[in-house]
Amino acid sequence: MNESRKYCRSLHAHISLGTTSDDRFMPLGYVRSFAKKEELILTEKLDGQNNCFNKRGVFARSHTAPTEHPWDKPMRERWELIKNDLHELEIFGENMYGIHSIAYNQLESFFYVFAVREKDRWLSWEEVKFYANLLDFPTVPEFTISTSLQDFTSSSKDENVILDNWLTTNLGMSWKRYVETSGKLGGYDPTNGKACCEGFVIRNAASFLTNNGDLLVQSNEFDNLFKLVRASHVQTDVHWTKTWKPAKLTNYHTYKWYGYEFQHKQ
Repeated sequence: MNESRKYCRSLHAHISLGTTSDDRFMPLGYVRSFAKKEELILTEKLDGQNNCFNKRGVFARSHTAPTEHPWDKPMRERWELIKNDLHELEIFGENMYGIHSIAYNQLESFFYVFAVREKDRWLSWEEVKFYANLLDFPTVPEFTISTSLQDFTSSSKDENVILDNWLTTNLGMSWKRYVETSGKLGGYDPTNGKACCEGFVIRNAASFLTNNGDLLVQSNEFDNLFKLVRASHVQTDVHWTKTWKPAKLTNYHTYKWYGYEFQHKQ
């Protein structure tokens, strides 16, 4: 019996722009709830496909059966090398092999880890980085947080203003301006070459359950993690599978993929 469970639902911040009628937002009070946490992690949200490696196979959006998509072939090849080391771990990350609405010219890997689940618990960020390194995967790009969210909670009663100001301080610019840059991996719109970044994910640095009981969310929704995405994301991401193209890794570097080492020139 396949017991694999897909990635749980991440909710949008109220200031997130790229949402549809199917998306859900964090409940009121979430910013102040996050401000009380000991440490937060701010990462860049990459425009790839959510894949999961576990001992049963490689899974994409559905976990009813291992994925057979052509853009998942490098993931299946890699799984063959690490499957006996996974045990109860489930490694979640962005599969960057198939270009979506953003292409990247500074990819060091076709897979970037953003979460690790062990049974019902999502592991701490330090544990995520440990297992990613152990399996020879990078993690999604992380931003240094110089000023805590708690420092902004007394400056305004409006949660949107608090979050916006906190992001601006730690990014060095507004988050709306940042998504118009190439981000940390050289992101750009492949249709016009314009620099862009998909958005951000904010999570509790400590381990947590999907519904940790901190906020009023559904059982399959995170209350210790949320996201913000750029306005144009949903307009360009819908039909990428029909004309997909493989991504390229960065220039002149040795990579371990498909069971052997090779050098790639972009």
